[in-house]
Amino acid sequence: MAATIQSLLEEISGVEDPVEELQSLKTALLSIPLSTLRDFVSGQRFDVIFSLLNSNEREQVDLCVDILERILLALSPLHLVHNYRGKLQEGLSHPNDTVKILALTQIGRVVEHPEAVTEILNNHDILRAVILCIGEEKIAVAKQAIESLSKISHSKPGLDKLFQTDLLEVMKEVMARSDVIRYRIYELVVEISSFSPISLGYCANSGLISLLLSELTGDDVLIRATSTEMVTTLAHSQHGRQYLAKQGIMDKISNMIRGAETDPFSSLYLPGLVKFFGNLAIMDSPQQVCESYPVFLNKVFDMALDPDPVMIGVALDTLGLLGSTVEGKQVLQKTGRCDLCRL
Repeated sequence: MAATIQSLLEEISGVEDPVEELQSLKTALLSIPLSTLRDFVSGQRFDVIFSLLNSNEREQVDLCVDILERILLALSPLHLVHNYRGKLQEGLSHPNDTVKILALTQIGRVVEHPEAVTEILNNHDILRAVILCIGEEKIAVAKQAIESLSKISHSKPGLDKLFQTDLLEVMKEVMARSDVIRYRIYELVVEISSFSPISLGYCANSGLISLLLSELTGDDVLIRATSTEMVTTLAHSQHGRQYLAKQGIMDKISNMIRGAETDPFSSLYLPGLVKFFGNLAIMDSPQQVCESYPVFLNKVFDMALDPDPVMIGVALDTLGLLGSTVEGKQVLQKTGRCDLCRL
């Protein structure tokens, strides 16, 4: 089979329209177990396949991506980064999104390796290109970039590189392009912050979390709703909740619930505010949260009687969440309004 692959590679380099040969190579590669393929591909160069990515023929590019995905997956992260680092970098700026995703996926493999990740951390251009991919139109490209950068931040050298070099300014420049892209950067920051108290400290010192928190009370109600979701995610970790409490965010969200009564657009963001406290109650203490922020539980009961089915759904989900613990059941029984939730 190795001879067949070698023969196909030679054929591909000698024809003008290599689609048929590429299809045959793809079939041959898929028929070989990765463990067997690894020995063969580690001793070969596949520059001809990479060169064929530079084409306007979609079928040709897609076949090359499928072939390279199989080949690169068979290589160890160290071998991959030592031999194809330049090719991966080129892929990050390729006009075809599938090529970008291939490059980002392989970079994601590399940065999970304790030795190979150094090669990426020492390559400023690759890191900059990955950050720029967050601003790409296709969400799948941005998601893969976010995932790779999140993995990089699991080490102190990675955090230093992202937040203590000019790459931080690159992130800020990317997030300034649009509301959608800004929230992709926030998504990255929240993912990084959730990993550990140390990573949260880096993100806080960068000023990006402060920007996110300031959007909770912005004029755009849709942005307010999205930022509430982000903050709720940050609150999933204990160190995230402690940080939010120190910043007075729980009090701010409580006041937002109170002020929603006079806001005609509150239905757009109120469910998110209620979900925030519902999750907070389960992760910490239902009694403590409900006693500290009584407006939360009062609003839940009000929403259960709201004619809007969305409000009713959120209220019942929240009551069900609270009622899933013994302490939560006790809190609900004390209100004397359990006829609404039947717990």
